[in-house]
Amino acid sequence: MTAARSGPQFSVHDIPFSTHGSWFGFSPVLAEKTRSEDLHLVSHQNGMHAVLRLLPLDAATGERAETRVEAAPGLLSWLGERGRVHLAYETPDTVRVRGEQLGLRVTAAAQSLTPFSGTYFYRDPVADAHIFTSYETGRRYRITVLSGTVTEVSGAQALGAGDRGLAVTAGADGSWEIAIEEIDSARQPYRSSAAFAEVMEAARQSFDEFVDAVAPWRSCDTPAVELAAYVVWSATVRPAGLVTRPAVLMSKHWMDKVWSWDHCFNALALAPGHPQLAWDQFSLPFDHQDETGALPDSVAHSEVLYNFVKPPIHGWALSHLRRLLPEPLSRTDLVEIYGSLARWTEFWLTARRAPGAALPHYQHGNDSGWDNATAFDPERVVVTADLAAFLVLQLRELAVLADELDQPDDARRWTRTAEATQAAMLDELWAGERFVTRGADSAATWASSSLLDLMPMALGEHLPEHVGKALAARIETHLTAYGLATELPTSPHYLSDGYWRGPIWAPATVLIEDGLRRAGHHRLADDISARFRALCETHGFAENFDALTGTGLRDRAYTWTASSYLLLARDHQRRARIAATTVA
Repeated sequence: MTAARSGPQFSVHDIPFSTHGSWFGFSPVLAEKTRSEDLHLVSHQNGMHAVLRLLPLDAATGERAETRVEAAPGLLSWLGERGRVHLAYETPDTVRVRGEQLGLRVTAAAQSLTPFSGTYFYRDPVADAHIFTSYETGRRYRITVLSGTVTEVSGAQALGAGDRGLAVTAGADGSWEIAIEEIDSARQPYRSSAAFAEVMEAARQSFDEFVDAVAPWRSCDTPAVELAAYVVWSATVRPAGLVTRPAVLMSKHWMDKVWSWDHCFNALALAPGHPQLAWDQFSLPFDHQDETGALPDSVAHSEVLYNFVKPPIHGWALSHLRRLLPEPLSRTDLVEIYGSLARWTEFWLTARRAPGAALPHYQHGNDSGWDNATAFDPERVVVTADLAAFLVLQLRELAVLADELDQPDDARRWTRTAEATQAAMLDELWAGERFVTRGADSAATWASSSLLDLMPMALGEHLPEHVGKALAARIETHLTAYGLATELPTSPHYLSDGYWRGPIWAPATVLIEDGLRRAGHHRLADDISARFRALCETHGFAENFDALTGTGLRDRAYTWTASSYLLLARDHQRRARIAATTVA
């Protein structure tokens, strides 16, 4: 069988092969800074865990076959001189694997089995299948042979250390096929009437429908759109564990969580084409809002963390989200999100405002999302202008919502608080030409070379003109050939792979580009958008990028980067259409 390919091809060393809704994927990346020569089934239930190793075999020798791996949405292939192996998702928890001339060995990734770790392997006589049961994921992985011959079984029912797995090779027709399922405790024996070609075609169509909905505007001027859409589509998981809704993880590498600001960018990218999925992305952290109104730092399959928070960009995001959704939110949704957003705002006004203080503070760089930015070098518990600016935008959005919900007193209160917060930001933190940071306890002030100091640009049209011009001029000094460096490249603290001390990040790019555009600085906004789009088109959708070379850094399949590309590309296409219409 020759399998037809559709959609963008990609390297599994950068982007895991997976499908919409699945909690597992196939990748040689087993953990941060840990890669294997072989592809593994890697599950994200109870954390990131490599469960099964998949090794193509030379049919004549039974040894490893030399193959190259090719991946595209819907189909993963090992291709060798003497044969091939294809893999496609039938459902989010089941893959079909079919080989021609080459065999396949499937073994437990963990060699050691203890009473609390590793993978136990046995044959299930009820389902006539082989089962790997994983302590780490708490799930079972069932292998059902549909055609071909099992030529080797090792480690069945064995305890302690050793190899565990099976090998399958071709039958008389030169081919074989298996199904691999991720299940809980038990399931009816595997049955399917669909041929492999039908499974592959259905997977391809699923992705095609997604990208058509998310980016119907794409053109030759936006060449990375389909790959960006694949990164988002394939990183989406179905509700399970503590994940209460369909969720776009930040990655199906090791950044396999939803952080409480990353989700906003995914929601905005999905809004026009997948409004319900977009609303689920925006709403998910609010499902875990605590009694103080705080949002969790992050949500994962089996973990919700509250030791830090993330910045209150949710008013900004909701304002944009409501404009992008094809239908207005229902009154029920408005009432619910108004209450949640109000509690989140009150958290900053009470739990994070010292007695007598007009402005809230961060307790650590992690609270800002800019974990190690140089603005936090002198002290960590600090009052910053970016926090005040985001809070002002959130207060303004609350005033709009209160007015729509016929709560004029609340609307006036939120407006007054927004105006007072902005006034305090300018009075206490504007130093004539730039914003400074202040210690919450010490009252000492300092400036840095971090782009974080310039994030109040997100206020856009709400900024005094002279402040907006000064910020825009400073922002331009951070602009490299590839985008906005988070630390000035001329700074002694600049690090090429320094996380928030130099590399280019998607969220800062989107927030600043939007603020500049709303403040009327269209030329600079256009330049920032164009450079970031070109960066993604050349270097993919990494967690962040070297500001001087463009090289992708850290996690190479990051959804907020892909979503930010989709946002900027969509807006660029819209402006181009408007300009063409105007000229015509």
